[in-house]
Amino acid sequence: MIDDEGKQLGIMPPFEALKVARGKGLDLVEVSPTAAPPVCRIINYGKFLYQLNKRQHEARKHQKSIELKEVKFRPRTGDHDFEVKRNKILQFLQDGDKVKATIMFRGREMAHRDLGWKMMQRLVEDVAEVGLLETRPKQEGPNLSAVIAPKKPTGKGGQPQRPASPPPTPAPPKPAAGPVAAPSAALPAEPAKS
Repeated sequence: MIDDEGKQLGIMPPFEALKVARGKGLDLVEVSPTAAPPVCRIINYGKFLYQLNKRQHEARKHQKSIELKEVKFRPRTGDHDFEVKRNKILQFLQDGDKVKATIMFRGREMAHRDLGWKMMQRLVEDVAEVGLLETRPKQEGPNLSAVIAPKKPTGKGGQPQRPASPPPTPAPPKPAAGPVAAPSAALPAEPAKS
């Protein structure tokens, strides 16, 4: 048995341990029931539960919960509206939330699903710097949807990962040094401008 100050009181029967705990106005709590003999401690159980709850609350306060936001498009969404919605998706991704992009088809639009697929591909390419495609675009009834997750920050800087820059294009080959052919005699020379 351990008292409220952390001192060991030794092995004693349960009724005697309860008498000591009640004498101090505290509770007797079994800490390790599997030990031989079981270990009990004298504490203020209400205060213990309060401190435990407070620690859990603090841990939850510093924890970021990831939400799933949804942004809906139509196959005939105009360029400006597309850009506004794309910027909103970028803002959600930078805040650390996942985004479900949905393109909704109605009626005759179902015959032109290729327009929706092209729009989804354009969206994925536009947000590639900030987000990763978590679930590939798929047709679910009249809707085409994909889930985009934010990129994980790298190491110490905390900046999101950026794709590697494309390799530089090679310079065109230089012509080999050698004799230069004389201009053809068949073409008349241009007259000089005065």
